[in-house]
Amino acid sequence: MLRIALPNKGRLTEGARDLLERAGLAFEMRERALQASLGENFTAIFVNARDIPEFVADGAADFGITGSDLIAESGRAVDVLLPLKFGGCRLAVAVREDSGIRDIDGVKPGARVATVFPNITRQFFQSIARDITIVPVSGAAEIAPHLGVADIIVDLVSSGSTLRMNGLIEICTVMESEAVLMTRTGATPDAVLGREARELVTALESVLRAQGKRYLMANVPRSALAEIKRVLPGLNGPTIVDVLNGGEMVAAHAVVDSSGIYRTIADLRELGAQGIVVTRIERLMP
Repeated sequence: MLRIALPNKGRLTEGARDLLERAGLAFEMRERALQASLGENFTAIFVNARDIPEFVADGAADFGITGSDLIAESGRAVDVLLPLKFGGCRLAVAVREDSGIRDIDGVKPGARVATVFPNITRQFFQSIARDITIVPVSGAAEIAPHLGVADIIVDLVSSGSTLRMNGLIEICTVMESEAVLMTRTGATPDAVLGREARELVTALESVLRAQGKRYLMANVPRSALAEIKRVLPGLNGPTIVDVLNGGEMVAAHAVVDSSGIYRTIADLRELGAQGIVVTRIERLMP
């Protein structure tokens, strides 16, 4: 049984579990258990998201899902197999609104920087040749400038609402982050682990590709196929199938973006389409 390390709480927990379940890896666990069965080949272990790069790099887990920011902060050697398209945020430099600082050039040498990410923060300011003092905190960095503990902060930002609520403004992005699937560096050449890694990546990719997509079917006039192809570009153009006793009507099938489905249906109706059906897609392979 190969082990997948997953966040036991926090912003990435629900997304990781949901993605694995949609990929066909159902959780079988007891309440408050620290491990769970994930089908025939995998066991999930639930640990602190910050510890996952360590677990994977040391071989305690074969795979792990956590934020790319936490991988960078750990400094451990791991191979990222797949970005997972959830948990998106950015690590940013923020200051008090009344500080007068509006960009990174306004941060003076010797400034005190409160952060939960001391390694990334140190590397960033070194890269711009700015000498600063790191003030490590375990959380709630937003309060530090108001208490005089620090002049600025480096913290995770999603919508920016938490910064605004605490009288802070963002002046610079240090790095973008999202959830990723990882394994230890050099692990995939192993026959068993390499095969399972490929199969796991394929399963997750198929679910990720299906996000934001719908499968559309409609009976359309044969005479309007040129316009139908424009309306239903699909992955490689629509699939056209003869309809038994359909006369001048043929069936058009295509994968379309869910965000514009209302417009697609309206355009098809204008072209004389009938019997339009739209369904969700669980998986999509190229």
